[in-house]
Amino acid sequence: MNINATLIGQAIWFALFIWITMKYVWPPLQKAMADRQAQIAEGLAAAERGKHEQELAAKRSADALREAKEKSADFVAQAEKRAQQIVEEAKGTAKIEADKVVAGAKAEIEQEVERAKQQLRERVAELAVAGAEKILRKEINASAHADMLAALKQDL
Repeated sequence: MNINATLIGQAIWFALFIWITMKYVWPPLQKAMADRQAQIAEGLAAAERGKHEQELAAKRSADALREAKEKSADFVAQAEKRAQQIVEEAKGTAKIEADKVVAGAKAEIEQEVERAKQQLRERVAELAVAGAEKILRKEINASAHADMLAALKQDL
């Protein structure tokens, strides 16, 4: 065997091997690499979208939290305002009730004073009659002089 023939044979077989590899082996490998590259690119894009979605969700949750805090602050302010109104209404109602009680007590006191004055008038009239009776030493008929006694009571 000649080295040249062996070398040429090996070159032919190598070329045939390269051609078969390029024809039947290389396209599936390239397709697998392209698929893998597309899958990696899709994964990176999905990760980027996920990151963007996470940022949006964080922003939405921060906005929702801020809004909830504002609403709760409004509710607290309204509750405090309503509580103040209730206190003021209760004070007004208590003042009105106290005024009514005081007015009732004053009216009752005035009635008692009038009764006491009336009793005092009657007692003074009786004492005046008794004094006049002692002075005159004669008995005064109360039924005969009822008009005079009534006038005396009114004058006192």
